[in-house]
Amino acid sequence: MNLTRTLLLVRDEEPTTQSDRSEGIQGTLKTLISKLDDLSTCNDLIAKHGAALQRSLSELEALRVPVEGGEKIKGVNERATLFRITSNAMINACRDFLDLAETHSRRWQRALQYEREQRIHLEETIEQLAKQHNSLERAWREAPTLSANTPSSSTTKKGEASDEDEDTEYFDAMEDSPAFITVTATENTQHSGGHTNDWNQDNVSVSPTNSSPLRRRRSHIPDKPNYSLNLWSIMKNCIGKELSKIPMPVNFNEPLSMLQRLTEDLEYHELLDKAARCESSLEQLCLVAAFSVSSYSTTVHRTAKPFNPLLGETYELDRLDDLGYRSLCEQVSHHPPAAAHHVISQRGWTLWQQITISSKFRGKYLSIMPLGAIHLQFHSSENHYVWRKVISTVHNIIVGKLWIDQSGDIEIVNHRTKETCQLKFSPYSYFSRDVPRKVTGVVSDSGGQAHYILSGTWDDKIESSKIVQSSKGGSGSEGKQKTVYQTLSPKLLWKKYPLPDNAENMYFFSSLALTLNEPEDGVGLTDSRLRPDQRLMEAGRWDEANSEKQRLEEKQRAVRRRREAEATDGFQPQWFHKRKNAITGETTFVYKGGYWEAKDSQDWSTCSEIF
Repeated sequence: MNLTRTLLLVRDEEPTTQSDRSEGIQGTLKTLISKLDDLSTCNDLIAKHGAALQRSLSELEALRVPVEGGEKIKGVNERATLFRITSNAMINACRDFLDLAETHSRRWQRALQYEREQRIHLEETIEQLAKQHNSLERAWREAPTLSANTPSSSTTKKGEASDEDEDTEYFDAMEDSPAFITVTATENTQHSGGHTNDWNQDNVSVSPTNSSPLRRRRSHIPDKPNYSLNLWSIMKNCIGKELSKIPMPVNFNEPLSMLQRLTEDLEYHELLDKAARCESSLEQLCLVAAFSVSSYSTTVHRTAKPFNPLLGETYELDRLDDLGYRSLCEQVSHHPPAAAHHVISQRGWTLWQQITISSKFRGKYLSIMPLGAIHLQFHSSENHYVWRKVISTVHNIIVGKLWIDQSGDIEIVNHRTKETCQLKFSPYSYFSRDVPRKVTGVVSDSGGQAHYILSGTWDDKIESSKIVQSSKGGSGSEGKQKTVYQTLSPKLLWKKYPLPDNAENMYFFSSLALTLNEPEDGVGLTDSRLRPDQRLMEAGRWDEANSEKQRLEEKQRAVRRRREAEATDGFQPQWFHKRKNAITGETTFVYKGGYWEAKDSQDWSTCSEIF
């Protein structure tokens, strides 16, 4: 079991070295030896008690007993002898197995090391071949004899050679695994003629907003209490069940609701503000892709689950004065749990989504599958983007340190121009030499022509590289042709903000997350900030929070039973209504208006009493 757990590395740890693996194997062998000693002790006891049993049986045979009883005693004696012989054979087989494992462990280590060295050598050879191929191409174009005799030489500019020198990045296309070779582009390459101007890095890299908020927002919450609770003791009977149906104590929560977590997607809203000012729709698509990746950066250390919102629960984030947007979420369904979200910004964009969370406990890990489309529309250009979220996986549920991975593909489509971005979130692999949490992408026009390569990690940063040339390469391992992209040096699109001081004791909340549950006057009566169990948990009063959580859940069940008894049409959300989307064809809840007007007049008479 120790060897198996060694392979289940947490993502925050570096892959183990060869010596670490050797120590792990030796440790496993020592454990096996210890277990074999235990078996030998058991064998001695079996032999000792077996001999005593046989003596007793022999004494019974010597007694004057009926013939039938003597035959039975003799049969029992023979069986006891066979049992002792079998036990000795089992111990000998275990000892032989241990000797064999010890003999072959060193051979397996040598074979593994050889395969790793061969792989590294092959990768270095491929990189060298790519550079030599590029040099040969350049030499062919610069050769005067070839230029004079080649009909198309007049169309080849002398300056184009600098666009294809060794200081250029090469990316494999998305048809296969997105491996690529990286070298630095020269200044001449970046500013050579014949290409459209790339946008200035200063205009796209994201830094914390310089705007001064009108109110001072909190920068800390009470430290998380040191409560110990065995997650496995609760979840072992819930394998394969829907997570939202499992009664969980607040000990496994963080003091935020799922509605507030959904609002956290707006942490890097500056990317959309910048995208709204882009004249090029392809550059805009790069920034939208970076925004879609940035929403996962808050999850890397956040292994606690948010509170499941009560039906009809809402959450508003009114940052119109300092950040230019207003956000509203409402829990529109309880089973399956679904939340509707609507954001409008004075800086030129509107975002809306309905997310249904489907989650399954698989025994060793937990799969969280967000279902539903995210829509983003820019006011001036009417560019309308649609994409969906990837799967999140929580590992080491049974033993070890919990860690989260994101994996899958995202396709972002601009439905006005038909331009697309294909993003790939690579799952963590113990055997991969790639950086963990890797994300790659290709931005293409409506005809499928690639214009930008995106690369980075979902927990740190995303960069874009402008493609200056592409060509079909050789066949891959599966017989498919790969496209080699020649690019300029990368430009930073998005960089994660550093966590606040003492974040490890505050549930690893970001600066924005610390403000989400801050008490605020004038919010709706169903707002998550007013939820009592969540407020008690944030204050560190977990026993009271658990009692309050049970009260709220029972109150919600009673309302549902009453609704069913009255045979009403079911629950109707307060601020969202169902509409069919013309682009996706899906029927989802969209904002129908009225919330901000109700806030301005402080008329919450239509709100249900859910707390």
